[in-house]
Amino acid sequence: MTPRVAIGDREVGGDEPTYVIAEIGINHNGDIELARQLIDLAVVSGCDAVKFQKRTPELCVPPEQRDLVRETPWGLMTYLEYRHQIEFGAPEYDEIDAYCRERGIAWFTSCWDEPSVDFVERYDPICYKVASASVTDRGLLDRLAATGRTLILSTGMSTMAQIRAAVATLPSDRLLLAHTTSTYPCKPEELNLRMIAALSDEFACPVGYSGHEVGLQTTIAAVALGAAFVERHVTLDRAMWGSDQAASIEPAGLVRLVRDIRVVEAALGDGEKRVYDSELPVRDRLRRA
Repeated sequence: MTPRVAIGDREVGGDEPTYVIAEIGINHNGDIELARQLIDLAVVSGCDAVKFQKRTPELCVPPEQRDLVRETPWGLMTYLEYRHQIEFGAPEYDEIDAYCRERGIAWFTSCWDEPSVDFVERYDPICYKVASASVTDRGLLDRLAATGRTLILSTGMSTMAQIRAAVATLPSDRLLLAHTTSTYPCKPEELNLRMIAALSDEFACPVGYSGHEVGLQTTIAAVALGAAFVERHVTLDRAMWGSDQAASIEPAGLVRLVRDIRVVEAALGDGEKRVYDSELPVRDRLRRA
């Protein structure tokens, strides 16, 4: 049986219910009120946690991209200015922390640099996500491991050798892996959902799925294929401005996704053949011998 790892007060893996994460990420567009609405959506839909992203723009924006000018809802600005525009600081995360406690939902972040880890540590997060872009960032991996918290390692745009190297640096007793393909949105033929089983066979930790596709069917299929947790980006409107909106799930879709995941979980059973009481009248009516 797949090992279990705690995320907050929940065990994930084994025969535990699928842990559902609503990835808010940067879909709040720097607006705390929009972030609150997305938290509300996750709560109403029955998600277990919401996730944000935290960066130090000066460290995460490559020098050659910093002065590139782009059109944004706030007018023309450099890419570095844009990253600052949508980045939440202490006032916003104080509110997120308080609001999630009020609504009774867990929250955590993917941190893209060491100072961001130091920043988020003040909130006593339930875990951290290692973004696919950070799989080879040894300094960040070491800093995250040093927190002593549960870690979710995303595996997009990474070779198996790179995944093995990252896993070797992280504590196996508090590690989960997320299979994903880092294309936004991702074509079905590139989702490669059988990697959930492949990662589970190789690594002694729970394996889940982080999806960037359009639609819900393939995420539900991931659960049927053994995903211990699922993560999908969420939005109020896929037509909103932002790089991740098109690969996100709108409110009605998120409600359906969580509902259907729970139905699939109930339908999977335990693999032990039995005759159900509800079958007995049918058997007695139809069998000749």
